[in-house]
Amino acid sequence: MSQYPPALLIINGKSASNEEVRAAVSRLRDEGQILHVRVTWEHGDAARFVTEAHPLSAETVIAGGGDGTINEVVTALLKLPTEERPILGILPLGTANDFATACSIPLEPELALSLAIKGRTVPIDLAKVNDDRCFVNMATGGFGTRITTETPEILKSTLGAVSYFIHGLLRLDALKADSCVIRGPDFHWSGEALVIGIGNGKQAGGGQQLCPGALINDGLLQVRLLTTKELLPALVNTLFSGEENSNIVDVSLPWLEISAPHEIAFNLDGEPLRGKHFRIEVLPNAIACRLPPDCALLQ
Repeated sequence: MSQYPPALLIINGKSASNEEVRAAVSRLRDEGQILHVRVTWEHGDAARFVTEAHPLSAETVIAGGGDGTINEVVTALLKLPTEERPILGILPLGTANDFATACSIPLEPELALSLAIKGRTVPIDLAKVNDDRCFVNMATGGFGTRITTETPEILKSTLGAVSYFIHGLLRLDALKADSCVIRGPDFHWSGEALVIGIGNGKQAGGGQQLCPGALINDGLLQVRLLTTKELLPALVNTLFSGEENSNIVDVSLPWLEISAPHEIAFNLDGEPLRGKHFRIEVLPNAIACRLPPDCALLQ
């Protein structure tokens, strides 16, 4: 019998036939670990499965998929009463796996599942958006958001994270800034933003370090804007490389509000959201997550 409490694995249906995952689950069960498995078919399934954790006495809910799957599981966890809220574990199976990669979570299913069940528990922040949505990694707006949402599925399945970069190169002719106003504690900015990054985590879009100073347990969000009207690829590269540039605004805030005269699109951990007004605020220590000792997102 395993010394670890039962766990619930919620796996994205696209990865249900992954033989490495099946083998890892079997090995853990052979060791005596109680590991329940649920497979999603459509949006909303993960949230429904999360409510089964308490009746199953599952101490940990493992999100098996990409950043979008993690987002759906985290959003559902946040809606549970605190005393019934399981610990989050992560099994990275997506195209980009930005949050898992930044956290140094292993990409090998056996190692990731072992960490998700046996790893240390750390309280982490979440970001709430307009009272009804949230993200654990990053909200992005502007050109980068259009690229990640428009990249064809066949390109992502064939090339993985590099597909975002390739599709971005093909769409450089579509570079266009969004006019908006952003305010927060002792901060006010208005103008045209080509790229907007609001990071609880550091990277998005398949490994781009959009918010390199972000941490998931500091009670702050790193906000980075590329504000230039000179729509040159070199300036976009500067944003991701972290080099100093007068066209980049960089600030850390516990909350911010974004208003625009027209509808703009945001991407919350891979999930789209459109609107003219957004309020985004940190929820400190909102959930517990099993993370490796070398996690670079912890202060």
